[in-house]
Amino acid sequence: AGSMTEADRRSTDFTPDFTLAHLSDVHLSPLPPIGARHWNLKRLLGWLNWQRRRRHLYSRDVIGRSVADIGEQAPDHIAVTGALANLGRPAEHEGALAWLRTLGDAERVTVIPGNHDIYSHIGADHGTGRWHPHMSPNTAAADYAIAEAQSAGMSGDAAFPFVRRFGRLAIIALNSAVPTRPFYAIGRIGKAQLDRLARILDRLGAEGLMRVVLIHHPPLPGLAKARHDLQDADALAEVLARHGAELVLHGHEHISSEHWHPAPSGHIPIIGVPSASLARPYKKEPPARYHLYRVALDTNRPSIELIARGLAEPGGPIIELERRLIVPASANSQ
Repeated sequence: AGSMTEADRRSTDFTPDFTLAHLSDVHLSPLPPIGARHWNLKRLLGWLNWQRRRRHLYSRDVIGRSVADIGEQAPDHIAVTGALANLGRPAEHEGALAWLRTLGDAERVTVIPGNHDIYSHIGADHGTGRWHPHMSPNTAAADYAIAEAQSAGMSGDAAFPFVRRFGRLAIIALNSAVPTRPFYAIGRIGKAQLDRLARILDRLGAEGLMRVVLIHHPPLPGLAKARHDLQDADALAEVLARHGAELVLHGHEHISSEHWHPAPSGHIPIIGVPSASLARPYKKEPPARYHLYRVALDTNRPSIELIARGLAEPGGPIIELERRLIVPASANSQ
């Protein structure tokens, strides 16, 4: 099949089998006090940046209204692709867990870390391991729990990718967040995760499941600026090209984006979402937004409708901003 026409993209006359909400880059405020043991140069610079700029941009009220709106839309599942924290400290990880619970229980909400969550080294602290209930396979995906257990928590990549299955749809969650030095916000997946990802994609694809991949950083080369990008994006792009997926969702750049990547069954839509808590436009970043994906699963041609909801203007209500069909890989063969 060829690309969809504009009329096709506007048509949304189908009944979804599953609705997934996607939000990212929450940057929860306010910052809790910083204990002396967790100060270092990167956190000092990040704290100064927060005081001068970020605290005026990211709003707890806005994210609260977005969460309320998500509740009204009643999705089947919610995916949060990282950057819940700001300086990656234990108190922020604890606060983020409490916030995740306002979205729903662990069966309803999946989270992965972002660069602000694994911001700098925190010694033996479990860090984002506190989010383990939201960051592990669900019961339906127990057979896919091939990742090794990690006794010190889940701050590294040994527990990723993990899989969550919902009928004929599966979520595959990657961790691209690594501690970085000052002025860097890079990500890295690593060979171990990439190898496991390839096996998982093959197995899920052979079962005819729709595969939705979650990652914090943009997954392809050239999608993020220098010192902000995924260091092994070339390797991830190759895995996706060889093994396929039906949808890849990410955050990190705080903008809406759509790219397509070739795969055996067709082109994969790769969609980026802006920050879910930005109170007003900043540079190229729009105010707070999240996405809903309404999926009609069909053996020959699954359909995906994207609905963007958020602020049209600072201080305004959360409203629908965009609605269109996205062509999944199996329907976009070239």
